[in-house]
Amino acid sequence: MDRITYIIKITGLSKHSVTNTDRLLQDKATIPFISRYRKEATGNLDEVEIFKIQQAGDEYDNILKRQTYILSVLKEKKIENAGLIEKIKTTFDLNRLEDLYLPYKSKRKTKAEQARQAGLEGLAKIIMKQENYDPLQAAGRFTSENYPNSEAAIEGALFIIADWMNENDIVRDKLRKSFLEHGVIHAKVVKSKKEEADKYRDFFDFSQRIQNLPSYRLLALLRGVDEGFIRLKIEPNKEYTFAWLERFFIKNSNEASQLVNTAIKDAYKRLLQPSLETETKNHFKNLADEQSILTFSKNLEKLLLAPPLGAKRVLAIDPGFKSGCKVVCLDEQGQLLTNVTVFPHPPQKDTSKASAKISQLVQAYKIEVIAIGDGTAGRETEQFIKRIHFDRDLSVFVVREDGASIYSASKIGREEFPEFDVTVRGAVSIGRRLMDPLAELVKIDPKSLGVGQYQHDVNQTKLQEKLDHVVEMTVNRVGVNLNTASKYLLAYVAGLGPKLAENIIEYRKENGRFESRLDLKKVARLGENAFQQSAGFLRIKNPKNPLDNSAVHPEHYQVLVTEVERLGMKIETLIGQPEKVKNLKNNVSDEWKQKVGEYTVNDIFQELEKPGNDPRAMAKVMRFSEGIKTIDDIKIGMRLNGVVTNVTDFGAFVNIGIKENGLIHKTELSDEYVSSPVDFIALHDHVSAVVVSVDIERKRIGLSIKKSRF
Repeated sequence: MDRITYIIKITGLSKHSVTNTDRLLQDKATIPFISRYRKEATGNLDEVEIFKIQQAGDEYDNILKRQTYILSVLKEKKIENAGLIEKIKTTFDLNRLEDLYLPYKSKRKTKAEQARQAGLEGLAKIIMKQENYDPLQAAGRFTSENYPNSEAAIEGALFIIADWMNENDIVRDKLRKSFLEHGVIHAKVVKSKKEEADKYRDFFDFSQRIQNLPSYRLLALLRGVDEGFIRLKIEPNKEYTFAWLERFFIKNSNEASQLVNTAIKDAYKRLLQPSLETETKNHFKNLADEQSILTFSKNLEKLLLAPPLGAKRVLAIDPGFKSGCKVVCLDEQGQLLTNVTVFPHPPQKDTSKASAKISQLVQAYKIEVIAIGDGTAGRETEQFIKRIHFDRDLSVFVVREDGASIYSASKIGREEFPEFDVTVRGAVSIGRRLMDPLAELVKIDPKSLGVGQYQHDVNQTKLQEKLDHVVEMTVNRVGVNLNTASKYLLAYVAGLGPKLAENIIEYRKENGRFESRLDLKKVARLGENAFQQSAGFLRIKNPKNPLDNSAVHPEHYQVLVTEVERLGMKIETLIGQPEKVKNLKNNVSDEWKQKVGEYTVNDIFQELEKPGNDPRAMAKVMRFSEGIKTIDDIKIGMRLNGVVTNVTDFGAFVNIGIKENGLIHKTELSDEYVSSPVDFIALHDHVSAVVVSVDIERKRIGLSIKKSRF
């Protein structure tokens, strides 16, 4: 199977799309660039489909690499089985490939290998024929120092037979399907740890067909196993399995057949069952990982696309009780103007002094909005701020602060604010998150942002790859201001990376602002390919050429200007004017459309109407329900306002303005069946929910947004 055929089989996409997209990827084009500026070549594939092509291509390369290695081993061992070699060359399933290779792997010093070295393979073949003779008599010819009698020789031969059964690719393929399709997972608590394992009590005596086990429950179960609280076993129906193995291997009804039956039981218990159990567990673990990573990535995308407040003067507060509230003032560009610590809460409770200081800062630094972290003392600080009478109207925002402490202690935090401690950096991060969440959150490892599900239990390499992909896609979808972006944000622009991002910052320091996208070519080490990949995603505010503040790629400037001028128009008077753009669209020549491409033409017109349009919504203040201060105030039937803080495969967590988040279980999201909660609710959604359960002892609040509940 060639590369393109394999990718088509895995993705289900057309040959045209796969062939062109794979070629672009191998030519080092980035996914954002391909999805935005090569739509004609790909057939208008989106980032998700292109990413799947990239992954399938990598899988093909890995399989090809494994095939090559196996064939080289067979060549070294002088194995010239033409049928086997052809099977290996045409097998593109890694498990099946390993089954074919298993009999030829270098053997450990097993009992079967010891028996082979003692010359018992001939006896094993005699027994497997299951002819009508006395096996003990036949075994007498195979005795040796290590196998001094017939019984010992037969025992050694049975180890060899069990090995053959385990290495039989037909048997492994049949049993693998049985494990995957009919396997039942059995879990029991480790008795000596029952008291410690209370959080896993759902699995103390648990059985379920593994194919039907939700991904989040499997990950929870496997965590219990890793922590030593739970033991598990996976296997299909044993009676059916042994009946099939007997039909496959037993050819007669005699003493030799009975010995073969003994070997079947040994092969299954000692070799096949443990091996296929591990394979099955890994298979469903991988599926659970994929589902968990998908949910995490969708949450991360929503988090990064959180509505920005924009350029405002912000007073930001990192709340605290004993250590006080760290307060910073930021200008419109997010630069730190001043910082202080106030103590409005117990134990100091210096409320009047704190109020006076906050009022003074608001006036002195012309503050327009206030941002308050949603962590410890967040709700109390919000209430404290709202009681202050300011000399102007101020909006008060509660800002998600997950990861702020990680940023504060990070290398990036130290680089940005070397002269300030972690508390100041954390408050600055909270304020900047309100102004532009995307620009601030790219500085923090996504795994620290509090929107994952069993994130520490999934494959970390795959998780990191997917999250990096999401960050890159989101940054490029929004676009980046070339003259104000930090090097951390620029590093995610298609075609750039950390080094070129640093070089852009150095260019700005030495030469001032970029006046044109073409100035990028003056940046050290930024070649033609990097320019092509990145230019369309970089914006220049108030440019000489208005197209430089749009998503129109420079490679289309000239053909666009030529066509516009042919119709007696000018880009300067056209851009941002929907009616004029519509007139242009109705009058451009078919020849021009064919030259540029239908998908690209539509994108260009869309950009001309709203150049550099930010896909994010505007920031909104969340107004929590009044009179709710602790979980003790929550009663069943109440309707509460809240904001979604995390979405998992089993439901959505909602900040309702107190320490504990409420949970909208997936069954309470809609009156219709909910398979995947991310299809019904998203991070940052503002909701009005009904309280359906309260468990004060376990600190749990159940919510519902089903219409039938209202």
